[in-house]
Amino acid sequence: MSERRNPTQPHPNHDRGLEFDVATLLDRRRALGLFGGAGLLALAGCADASTSSSGSTASSSSTSSASATASTSATASTVTSEVPDETGGPYPGDGSNGANVLDDAGIIRSDITSSFGTSTTKAEGVPLTINLTVTDSANGYAAMEGVAVYLWHCDRDGNYSMYSQGVENENYLRGVQPTNANGTATFTSIFPAAYSGRWPHVHFEVYKSTAEATSSGQIVKTSQLALPEAVCNTVYATAGYEQSVNNMSQTSLTSDNVFGDDGGIHQLATVTGDATSGYVANLTIGV
Repeated sequence: MSERRNPTQPHPNHDRGLEFDVATLLDRRRALGLFGGAGLLALAGCADASTSSSGSTASSSSTSSASATASTSATASTVTSEVPDETGGPYPGDGSNGANVLDDAGIIRSDITSSFGTSTTKAEGVPLTINLTVTDSANGYAAMEGVAVYLWHCDRDGNYSMYSQGVENENYLRGVQPTNANGTATFTSIFPAAYSGRWPHVHFEVYKSTAEATSSGQIVKTSQLALPEAVCNTVYATAGYEQSVNNMSQTSLTSDNVFGDDGGIHQLATVTGDATSGYVANLTIGV
């Protein structure tokens, strides 16, 4: 289990990956060496499938979300590894590094595109639905109903609400959701930017319940979701993501300081959809 960490040094205005995260990066508890033969090939196949599926067109974002959730839940039992522990980065917003959004009324929500409370600013970008399915590594990787997922990520400009210059008074792209009977927590968001030094990613923490999540309870798991290269390149070719093109060209899954030791094989989401209707990202995680 991951314990809530206190900051050991001040943070700048922008998260820049390697400069900040590597000092706090936790040792992975699972590595590729744990998988032999068919298991490794199956995981590699999943990664290839996620890339090739990026060009598929969803008839509507709501239809894609429903079918993707069903698909994720149906395959949850096939995941037989605990997702690696990763750093929460310098902008968690969970009280461990400055501001705490988790005790604010309104944080339990599925749509995280807008700020809540004193601001209603909406984060603009290509629509992205994120489905995280949580399974129990101590119980045969059965789906875990009623646990809570706190999810956050940067906006289209690479800024983190509550921390980055200009958006300190915003709290968009942050939210908590309980998992359903299939172990899935669903978030409506926008596609995050690629910023200097990091592969495009989404942060998340898992708690035993929403009550634990909103009262500084124990964190069960802290990790990150990686987004497939082909989908990222398509999104970053659209208006508003121009700065991500150059940043994306300067990193890779194998050179990233978080995903690099195994190419993100346990954290690479399967993504379907298109840049017009939006995308759906699915990831099943063992905790």
